[in-house]
Amino acid sequence: MEFSTVVRRRRMVRNYDPDRPVPPELVDRLLEHAVRAPSAGFSQGWAFLVLTEPADRELFWTATTPEGARRDPAAEGQSRWLTGMRRAPLIVVPLADRSAYLDRYAEPDKGWTDRDEARWPVPYWYVDTGFAALLMLLTAVDSGLGACFFGIPPERIGPFRAAFGVPERLTPIGALSIGYPAPDYRSPSLRRGRRPVEQVVHRGRWG
Repeated sequence: MEFSTVVRRRRMVRNYDPDRPVPPELVDRLLEHAVRAPSAGFSQGWAFLVLTEPADRELFWTATTPEGARRDPAAEGQSRWLTGMRRAPLIVVPLADRSAYLDRYAEPDKGWTDRDEARWPVPYWYVDTGFAALLMLLTAVDSGLGACFFGIPPERIGPFRAAFGVPERLTPIGALSIGYPAPDYRSPSLRRGRRPVEQVVHRGRWG
């Protein structure tokens, strides 16, 4: 598939065919592309929790879904979202390792020996792990799959860590549901429309 086509077709898919697992070779392709993402100082401070077994995926949803969303029948939109998302045969959780960056930049060729986080203009451990997630989203499209990146509520990160034994040094930046797309509904947010290039690009100076 042409790269421009992959970019245009990328969208968040919220419903999947539960009877079509993602072949192991495609799971491997997603992860092999993820680790090609750029990273500051080639720190590569990321890790990926890959969930393919039904019991593991069920544990993920139990650990990360707020109690109200699981129990409130009035939350129709959220319930519909969960129903479709839970059909995904593959979940990948990208995790950022802040310490890997602080350690890397305390090495002799970088020289920030104090490991002071204030030196960083932005937390690149999150940025770079986000790059890796985006490569998985694009690879999914190129592989004939659908995918959705979504957040884990802050209050559910503790239960998530406990459920899967994730070390404290690793922070989930979100999660990806991946599988073969099934008919789903378009997000109401899309009614806002895509901002035109002319509105967001400033050439030479602002304004």
